[in-house]
Amino acid sequence: MVGVQVESALFFETPAGLFERVWRTYRPESKPPVIRVEFRPFAGATSTIRLQKNCLHVKISDLLESAPAPVLESLAYILVAKLLGKPVPRLHRHRYRLYLNRRDVRRNLNLLRQIRGRKQYLPAKGSAYDLEEIFQELNAKYFHGLLAQPELGWSESPSRSLLGHFDPAHNAIVISRALDSPEVPRLAVEYVLFHEMLHLRYPVEHSGARRRVHHAQFRLAEKEFPELAEAKRILKTLR
Repeated sequence: MVGVQVESALFFETPAGLFERVWRTYRPESKPPVIRVEFRPFAGATSTIRLQKNCLHVKISDLLESAPAPVLESLAYILVAKLLGKPVPRLHRHRYRLYLNRRDVRRNLNLLRQIRGRKQYLPAKGSAYDLEEIFQELNAKYFHGLLAQPELGWSESPSRSLLGHFDPAHNAIVISRALDSPEVPRLAVEYVLFHEMLHLRYPVEHSGARRRVHHAQFRLAEKEFPELAEAKRILKTLR
Protein backbone atom coordinates (compact mmCIF):
# COMPACT_ATOMS: atom_id res chain seq x y z
CA MET A 1 0.00 0.00 0.00
CA VAL A 2 2.88 2.35 0.81
CA GLY A 3 4.40 1.65 -2.61
CA VAL A 4 1.18 2.73 -4.32
CA GLN A 5 1.11 5.96 -2.34
CA VAL A 6 4.71 6.83 -3.22
CA GLU A 7 4.17 5.99 -6.89
CA SER A 8 1.02 8.13 -7.18
CA ALA A 9 2.66 10.97 -5.26
CA LEU A 10 5.15 11.29 -8.12
CA PHE A 11 2.42 12.56 -10.42
CA PHE A 12 1.76 15.58 -8.19
CA GLU A 13 5.42 16.54 -7.77
CA THR A 14 6.85 19.53 -9.62
CA PRO A 15 10.16 18.95 -11.45
CA ALA A 16 11.94 21.18 -8.93
CA GLY A 17 10.32 19.30 -6.05
CA LEU A 18 11.39 16.00 -7.59
CA PHE A 19 15.03 17.10 -7.81
CA GLU A 20 14.92 18.46 -4.28
CA ARG A 21 13.67 15.11 -2.96
CA VAL A 22 16.38 13.23 -4.83
CA TRP A 23 19.01 15.70 -3.62
CA ARG A 24 17.95 15.05 -0.01
CA THR A 25 18.47 11.30 -0.45
CA TYR A 26 22.16 12.00 -1.16
CA ARG A 27 22.64 14.97 1.18
CA PRO A 28 20.10 14.50 4.00
CA GLU A 29 22.18 16.48 6.47
CA SER A 30 22.36 19.71 4.45
CA LYS A 31 19.89 22.26 3.17
CA PRO A 32 19.22 21.70 -0.56
CA PRO A 33 20.16 24.45 -3.02
CA VAL A 34 17.65 26.54 -4.91
CA ILE A 35 16.56 24.33 -7.81
CA ARG A 36 15.60 25.55 -11.26
CA VAL A 37 14.43 23.04 -13.85
CA GLU A 38 13.89 23.98 -17.50
CA PHE A 39 12.71 21.91 -20.45
CA ARG A 40 14.69 23.05 -23.48
CA PRO A 41 14.36 22.37 -27.24
CA PHE A 42 17.54 20.30 -27.56
CA ALA A 43 18.29 18.20 -30.63
CA GLY A 44 18.13 14.96 -28.64
CA ALA A 45 17.51 13.57 -25.18
CA THR A 46 20.14 15.87 -23.72
CA SER A 47 20.04 16.76 -20.05
CA THR A 48 22.50 18.88 -18.05
CA ILE A 49 22.93 19.73 -14.40
CA ARG A 50 25.12 22.42 -12.85
CA LEU A 51 25.54 23.74 -9.31
CA GLN A 52 26.48 27.40 -9.15
CA LYS A 53 26.28 29.73 -6.14
CA ASN A 54 23.86 27.49 -4.24
CA CYS A 55 21.57 27.22 -7.27
CA LEU A 56 21.07 23.91 -9.04
CA HIS A 57 20.43 24.52 -12.74
CA VAL A 58 18.84 21.58 -14.54
CA LYS A 59 18.08 21.61 -18.26
CA ILE A 60 16.16 18.72 -19.79
CA SER A 61 15.17 18.03 -23.39
CA ASP A 62 11.53 18.93 -24.02
CA LEU A 63 11.21 15.45 -25.52
CA LEU A 64 11.10 14.23 -21.92
CA GLU A 65 8.54 16.76 -20.71
CA SER A 66 5.72 14.27 -21.26
CA ALA A 67 7.68 11.25 -19.97
CA PRO A 68 6.06 9.23 -17.18
CA ALA A 69 6.84 10.54 -13.69
CA PRO A 70 8.97 7.48 -12.72
CA VAL A 71 11.18 8.10 -15.78
CA LEU A 72 11.79 11.71 -14.75
CA GLU A 73 12.55 10.47 -11.25
CA SER A 74 15.15 8.08 -12.67
CA LEU A 75 16.68 10.89 -14.71
CA ALA A 76 16.88 13.02 -11.55
CA TYR A 77 18.75 10.23 -9.74
CA ILE A 78 21.14 9.84 -12.68
CA LEU A 79 21.93 13.56 -12.94
CA VAL A 80 22.26 14.24 -9.20
CA ALA A 81 24.38 11.12 -8.65
CA LYS A 82 26.79 12.10 -11.42
CA LEU A 83 27.01 15.68 -10.14
CA LEU A 84 27.88 14.50 -6.63
CA GLY A 85 30.22 11.76 -7.82
CA LYS A 86 27.97 8.98 -6.52
CA PRO A 87 27.14 5.67 -8.22
CA VAL A 88 23.93 5.72 -10.26
CA PRO A 89 21.37 3.26 -8.79
CA ARG A 90 20.93 0.30 -11.11
CA LEU A 91 17.13 0.53 -10.99
CA HIS A 92 17.09 4.10 -12.26
CA ARG A 93 19.73 3.52 -14.94
CA HIS A 94 17.74 0.53 -16.21
CA ARG A 95 14.39 2.33 -16.15
CA TYR A 96 15.74 5.35 -18.02
CA ARG A 97 17.43 3.22 -20.71
CA LEU A 98 14.28 1.15 -21.08
CA TYR A 99 12.27 4.30 -21.80
CA LEU A 100 14.78 5.70 -24.32
CA ASN A 101 14.83 2.35 -26.12
CA ARG A 102 11.08 2.37 -26.69
CA ARG A 103 10.36 2.37 -30.42
CA ASP A 104 8.18 5.50 -30.31
CA VAL A 105 10.75 7.41 -28.26
CA ARG A 106 13.58 6.42 -30.63
CA ARG A 107 11.47 7.55 -33.58
CA ASN A 108 10.83 10.92 -31.94
CA LEU A 109 14.51 11.30 -31.13
CA ASN A 110 15.47 10.74 -34.75
CA LEU A 111 12.87 13.27 -35.88
CA LEU A 112 14.20 15.85 -33.43
CA ARG A 113 17.77 15.32 -34.63
CA GLN A 114 16.67 15.76 -38.23
CA ILE A 115 14.69 18.92 -37.52
CA ARG A 116 16.85 20.62 -34.90
CA GLY A 117 20.28 19.14 -35.30
CA ARG A 118 22.77 20.36 -37.86
CA LYS A 119 25.17 17.86 -39.30
CA GLN A 120 28.38 19.63 -40.17
CA TYR A 121 31.16 17.99 -42.15
CA LEU A 122 33.50 18.64 -45.06
CA PRO A 123 32.90 17.39 -48.64
CA ALA A 124 33.48 13.73 -49.45
CA LYS A 125 36.31 14.57 -51.85
CA GLY A 126 39.25 15.23 -49.56
CA SER A 127 42.85 16.18 -50.21
CA ALA A 128 44.03 12.56 -50.43
CA TYR A 129 40.93 10.36 -50.68
CA ASP A 130 37.45 10.57 -52.21
CA LEU A 131 34.93 8.89 -49.92
CA GLU A 132 32.27 8.60 -52.62
CA GLU A 133 34.69 6.73 -54.88
CA ILE A 134 35.73 4.36 -52.08
CA PHE A 135 32.08 3.86 -51.04
CA GLN A 136 31.12 2.74 -54.52
CA GLU A 137 34.03 0.31 -54.69
CA LEU A 138 33.21 -1.21 -51.30
CA ASN A 139 29.51 -1.31 -52.12
CA ALA A 140 30.14 -3.33 -55.27
CA LYS A 141 32.67 -5.63 -53.61
CA TYR A 142 30.93 -6.45 -50.32
CA PHE A 143 27.27 -5.43 -50.66
CA HIS A 144 26.51 -6.38 -54.29
CA GLY A 145 25.97 -2.67 -55.01
CA LEU A 146 22.71 -2.73 -53.02
CA LEU A 147 23.48 -0.12 -50.35
CA ALA A 148 21.90 3.25 -51.05
CA GLN A 149 24.60 5.88 -50.71
CA PRO A 150 24.11 8.06 -47.61
CA GLU A 151 25.58 11.51 -47.12
CA LEU A 152 29.36 11.20 -46.98
CA GLY A 153 31.94 13.61 -45.64
CA TRP A 154 35.12 14.25 -43.68
CA SER A 155 34.92 15.54 -40.12
CA GLU A 156 35.75 19.18 -39.50
CA SER A 157 38.33 18.28 -36.85
CA PRO A 158 41.00 15.57 -37.32
CA SER A 159 39.94 13.34 -34.43
CA ARG A 160 42.09 10.30 -33.68
CA SER A 161 39.76 8.90 -31.03
CA LEU A 162 36.60 8.81 -33.19
CA LEU A 163 37.69 7.67 -36.65
CA GLY A 164 34.20 7.40 -38.11
CA HIS A 165 30.52 7.24 -37.30
CA PHE A 166 27.17 6.63 -38.94
CA ASP A 167 24.36 9.00 -37.97
CA PRO A 168 21.01 7.35 -38.81
CA ALA A 169 19.04 10.53 -38.02
CA HIS A 170 20.81 12.37 -40.84
CA ASN A 171 21.64 9.25 -42.89
CA ALA A 172 25.28 10.32 -42.95
CA ILE A 173 28.67 8.65 -42.61
CA VAL A 174 31.43 10.96 -41.43
CA ILE A 175 35.08 9.87 -41.41
CA SER A 176 37.77 11.58 -39.36
CA ARG A 177 39.85 14.04 -41.34
CA ALA A 178 42.91 12.56 -39.60
CA LEU A 179 42.71 9.75 -42.19
CA ASP A 180 42.63 12.09 -45.19
CA SER A 181 46.37 12.10 -45.71
CA PRO A 182 48.73 10.48 -48.22
CA GLU A 183 50.67 9.18 -45.21
CA VAL A 184 47.67 7.05 -44.19
CA PRO A 185 47.41 3.81 -46.21
CA ARG A 186 44.23 3.56 -48.27
CA LEU A 187 43.49 0.22 -46.57
CA ALA A 188 42.88 2.04 -43.28
CA VAL A 189 40.37 4.40 -44.88
CA GLU A 190 38.64 1.54 -46.65
CA TYR A 191 38.23 -0.43 -43.43
CA VAL A 192 36.84 2.51 -41.39
CA LEU A 193 34.36 3.32 -44.15
CA PHE A 194 33.46 -0.38 -44.54
CA HIS A 195 32.82 -0.58 -40.78
CA GLU A 196 30.42 2.38 -40.92
CA MET A 197 28.71 0.91 -43.99
CA LEU A 198 28.00 -2.18 -41.90
CA HIS A 199 26.14 0.05 -39.44
CA LEU A 200 24.03 1.17 -42.39
CA ARG A 201 23.41 -2.44 -43.40
CA TYR A 202 22.93 -3.83 -39.87
CA PRO A 203 21.22 -1.24 -37.65
CA VAL A 204 21.51 -1.15 -33.88
CA GLU A 205 19.40 -3.79 -32.15
CA HIS A 206 17.20 -2.80 -29.20
CA SER A 207 15.87 -5.29 -26.70
CA GLY A 208 14.35 -3.92 -23.52
CA ALA A 209 17.00 -1.69 -21.94
CA ARG A 210 19.78 -3.28 -23.99
CA ARG A 211 21.26 -1.58 -27.02
CA ARG A 212 23.55 -3.74 -29.15
CA VAL A 213 25.64 -1.86 -31.70
CA HIS A 214 28.08 -4.58 -32.76
CA HIS A 215 25.83 -7.61 -32.55
CA ALA A 216 26.66 -11.11 -33.82
CA GLN A 217 25.44 -10.53 -37.37
CA PHE A 218 27.48 -7.32 -37.58
CA ARG A 219 30.69 -8.99 -36.34
CA LEU A 220 30.26 -11.91 -38.71
CA ALA A 221 29.90 -9.56 -41.69
CA GLU A 222 32.95 -7.56 -40.57
CA LYS A 223 35.11 -10.67 -40.87
CA GLU A 224 34.46 -10.65 -44.62
CA PHE A 225 36.96 -7.80 -44.89
CA PRO A 226 40.03 -9.83 -45.98
CA GLU A 227 42.72 -7.58 -44.46
CA LEU A 228 40.88 -6.88 -41.23
CA ALA A 229 43.85 -7.62 -38.93
CA GLU A 230 46.25 -5.51 -41.00
CA ALA A 231 43.82 -2.58 -41.16
CA LYS A 232 43.37 -2.64 -37.38
CA ARG A 233 47.14 -2.79 -36.91
CA ILE A 234 47.58 0.31 -39.07
CA LEU A 235 44.88 2.21 -37.19
CA LYS A 236 46.57 1.44 -33.85
CA THR A 237 49.76 3.12 -35.08
CA LEU A 238 47.80 6.26 -35.97
CA ARG A 239 46.37 6.83 -32.49
